Amino acid sequence: MNTIAGRDLPDVNAHMHTPYSFSAFRDIDDALDRAVAEGVKVVGINDFYTTQGYDEWADGCRKRGLYPLFGIEFISLNEADQKARLRVNDPANPGRTYLSGKGLAYPFSLEEPFASQLAALHHESNRQVEKMCEKLNDLLHIKQIGFRMDVEQIRKELTRGSLRERHLARALRLRVYDHCKSEESQIRSLLGRLFGGKPLQSALDDHAAVENEIRANLLKAGGVAFVPEEPTAFLPVESVCSIIRAAGGIPTYPFLADDPKGGYTDFEGDLERVAKQLTERGIHSVEFITTRNDLQLLEQYASYLHEQGFVVTFGSEHNSPMMEPIRLLARGGVPLTERLREINYEGACVIVAHQHLVAQGLPGYVNEEGEADRSRRDEYLSLGAQLIEMNRT
Repeated sequence: MNTIAGRDLPDVNAHMHTPYSFSAFRDIDDALDRAVAEGVKVVGINDFYTTQGYDEWADGCRKRGLYPLFGIEFISLNEADQKARLRVNDPANPGRTYLSGKGLAYPFSLEEPFASQLAALHHESNRQVEKMCEKLNDLLHIKQIGFRMDVEQIRKELTRGSLRERHLARALRLRVYDHCKSEESQIRSLLGRLFGGKPLQSALDDHAAVENEIRANLLKAGGVAFVPEEPTAFLPVESVCSIIRAAGGIPTYPFLADDPKGGYTDFEGDLERVAKQLTERGIHSVEFITTRNDLQLLEQYASYLHEQGFVVTFGSEHNSPMMEPIRLLARGGVPLTERLREINYEGACVIVAHQHLVAQGLPGYVNEEGEADRSRRDEYLSLGAQLIEMNRT
C-alpha cells in the first residue's frame, strides 16, 4: 500500500468484466477471490450492455469486505467523427466510441425509454453473434467437418445471457478438441482447414491463445464468419450518455492511449486538445486499461487529465480468455507508480461518493443534465474515502 495524507490507500481495480458479458474469470466468486488474494480492496464490475451481475457482485463484495463499484460499458457512434474518418478509441473504426458508465445507482433501475434502449442494444449484440454462428456452420458444412455449432447450447452452457464472439471462439475450440478426442495432429489439421490452410501457431494447452487465433482467423473483420454490426447496434454518444445518467452513473471515456509503438488515435494524440474536447462533450471522467500502456506515457496522460479536474480511474478489463493479475500493472508487467495509484484511488473515491448519494436519490457528482462542478471534486473524494475506510473496519 501507499500513503496519502498519512493514510494507507487500498488498491483499486475499477473495470472488470464478468461472465455476464465475457471474462477470463470462471464466475464472480472467482474474480472476487482473486481480488482478495492480491490485496485489491475496491473493485468495479463493468460488463457490456448488462447489469445482471450487480446482485452477485454486491453480495460477494460484502462477504469479503471489498468495496463494490457498479459500472457498465457501451459501444456508441459519433457520426461527425465517422464522416471525418476520425479514429476515437477504436483504432479500426472511425467514429466508433467506447463509453463506460461509472457509479450507477444500486439497486439498479432504469426508466423508459432508456430501459428499452438498453435492452435493444443487448439484443442486437446477441443477434450479431447468432449470425456469426450461422456463417460458421456454413463453413463447417463446406469443409465437411462433421459437426455443427448449436447457438442455444452455447448460450446455455457458456454464457450468462450475453452472447459474445469470444463465446463462439471458446465453443468452437471445445467442440474441435472433443471431436478430435484431443489428438494434437487432428486438432491442428482441422483448425488449419478452417483457417484456409493457415497453421495454428499456439500450443494446444494454451486455451486462451487458441481461442484468440480462432477469433482472429474466423470471426474478426476479414474472417469467413465475420458479420458486421447493423447500424441499430450503435446509439449516438449522447444517447448512451443519457442512458448512463438515467441509471445514476457518470459517463466515462476509456482511453486507448499509446499503442506498443507509441502511437495514438487521431482523437487522443493531442493531450490538451482531447481534454478540451471531452469537456465540451460533457465527459468529466476517464479511465485507462493499464496493461495497454507504457508506464511513463500512462503517467503523463493520467496526471494531466487529473490536474484538469477529470475523475481518473484504472482497470484491467479481463475481457479476454487470458488471465492476468487484478492488481494493476502497466504494459510489460511493470508496477504502477505511487502517483498513478494515488490518482486511481482518488478517482475511485469520487465514484464511491457519487454512487452512495445517487442510490439515496440525492444529486451526485454528475447531475441528470450531465453537468459536473469539478471544483467540488475534493469534497466527493473526502466522502468516498470515508466510505471506503468504514467498509474496511
